[in-house]
Amino acid sequence: MEKLLDKFEIGLFFWQTFLFLVLLFLLRKYAWKPILNSVINREESIREGLESAEKAKEQMRQLKEDNKVLLAEARMEREQIVKEAREAKDKMISEAKDKAKEEGAKMIEAAKAAIQAERNAAVNELKSQVAELSIEIAEKIIKSEVSSDAKQQEIISAAMKNANLN
Repeated sequence: MEKLLDKFEIGLFFWQTFLFLVLLFLLRKYAWKPILNSVINREESIREGLESAEKAKEQMRQLKEDNKVLLAEARMEREQIVKEAREAKDKMISEAKDKAKEEGAKMIEAAKAAIQAERNAAVNELKSQVAELSIEIAEKIIKSEVSSDAKQQEIISAAMKNANLN
């Protein structure tokens, strides 16, 4: 360094300083601005990217919340549908049971009516048979009782006495 200081020349210093300033001016005008602009543009795009990422993150969070709400609503709706289906099933079973009971009651009533009609028919048949048998027996008794003339006279006199009294 001492050798450099020993040969110090003002002209060389002036030209080196002048060239340095010219080089600095040229670099500032043609290199620094484009470099600085690209750095600023890069910084701006990074900032916009971060903002977009934040917006996307917020949208994802909102979508997740919306999905949770929709899922809860879907579950409630599913539970409501299942509940309604169970109620409809129970109602259908109850209606079917009631209808079966009603049909059973109608069938029992019809059977009772048929049994009563058959019973009445049997009783009437029995009465007519008893009446026929009674008439046959009465005929036989009367024939055996009225076979003699004395008995006939006795029956006629008894009938006359009863006829006069009435």
